[in-house]
Amino acid sequence: MPHTVDTRYAVVSCHVERILDADAFALLLRLVTRRPGGLPIVALVRPPDKGAGEREDVWLERVQQLAAAGPLGHHTHWTSPTHARPREGTDPAGRVDREAQWLRERGVRPTSFCGGGWYTDASVAAGCATLGYVDLTPRARRPSYLAPGERWAELSAPARLETEAGLLTAVPTTHSIGDIVRALSRPGGLAEPVVSVYFHDTDLLDARRRLALVAALHVLGRRRIPSDPGRLAATITAGARIVPFADVARGEGSGPQQ
Repeated sequence: MPHTVDTRYAVVSCHVERILDADAFALLLRLVTRRPGGLPIVALVRPPDKGAGEREDVWLERVQQLAAAGPLGHHTHWTSPTHARPREGTDPAGRVDREAQWLRERGVRPTSFCGGGWYTDASVAAGCATLGYVDLTPRARRPSYLAPGERWAELSAPARLETEAGLLTAVPTTHSIGDIVRALSRPGGLAEPVVSVYFHDTDLLDARRRLALVAALHVLGRRRIPSDPGRLAATITAGARIVPFADVARGEGSGPQQ
């Protein structure tokens, strides 16, 4: 798929898995506040799971702190806090809608989205379009751990995806921590028009991974224009290519895979 933007940007997002872990949260809040390389970090949060004993009051207090420091996104674990992808017989699109309503009822208004385990389908994409999200779920390359036939979406550059509910702006995730460190260390290693780096809050608990991430973001911020999904979507809307969701969908079957 050809590039859709001429100016080269960078965005960064964190999949917030353990917001109730005091150490992980403190490290994340510090990073989001400092913005290494001038890069805003999108905190992709999932609602607390009461069945797993996650406290709503502490969750909400910490999300408010993250929102004061940077942009927020909606992250969905389709099955449980420890099982990101949906199981057979679940309703992924319905879960996105219910979680979005729960968030808004508490004054939390994320502007972007990323499905757990990189899962998405036509109904999920349509739900994100209805909610006005910018979707970070598509990947520039297939996640190596996915089994054959598992659903995901492949996209090499930002685009507007045609869904049953209208157009959905998508900014594909391109680099993990290891990917971005390797890309920055070699000439021509950043070929993507928009570099979208992701990490997990649990990565910050490992000093080596944390230091590698921070160093990479400082370099990335010098090589690309720092942005976030919302600002980037506003910038590229007029010129972004329109692509049917079916053209980027990957995987087989009509329902969620195990």
